[in-house]
Amino acid sequence: MKIEDTNKLREVYGFPSGRAKKKVLNSLEKHSKHFIKCAPFIVLSTVNNQNKMDASPRGGNSGFVKILNGNQLIIPDFKGNNRIDSLINVIETKTIGLLFMIPGIDETLRINGSAIIETSEKYIELFKEEPKMPITCIKVTIDELFLHCAKAFMRSKLWDISKHTSPNDFPTMGMMLKDQLNTPQEAESREQMIKRYRKDI
Repeated sequence: MKIEDTNKLREVYGFPSGRAKKKVLNSLEKHSKHFIKCAPFIVLSTVNNQNKMDASPRGGNSGFVKILNGNQLIIPDFKGNNRIDSLINVIETKTIGLLFMIPGIDETLRINGSAIIETSEKYIELFKEEPKMPITCIKVTIDELFLHCAKAFMRSKLWDISKHTSPNDFPTMGMMLKDQLNTPQEAESREQMIKRYRKDI
């Protein structure tokens, strides 16, 4: 059965109750601040003015996302491949979603809000301890935040090293792109790729 009505969807799932219903906050408190300061990795979600979605990984040292105050964050945008899909989306709709992850911790922190792109020196300077300075920063104003339960990470066993795939058993990015793009060039090896990437890290 195809479900296209939210009432029918609620008939299948029911409604949140207890903590799940009450846990949404509109500003940072001590636990969400601590989560952000410990997180070295986020997934950044954006949408453009034609409702085309994008989800992009961002990483750095633990706490690479800076807390300005109880309602605002600064995310550095370092040199990448210059597609800048997420940044274009932010300019078009100013809408953003963030998922913070900490290796070894199954819970995640979700934040939704609005965003702008900044090049002000006062924001860039927040990242002077990083090996490379960001090109721009994403300034996020929080609308809502909440901790997400551990079930997905428990099901996936994401942090269980015995479940990890060896890079030697997986095709390299060069191999995959060669096949996807049907290019005649020799595929870049993993070692070549890592050496090239390290110049921008």
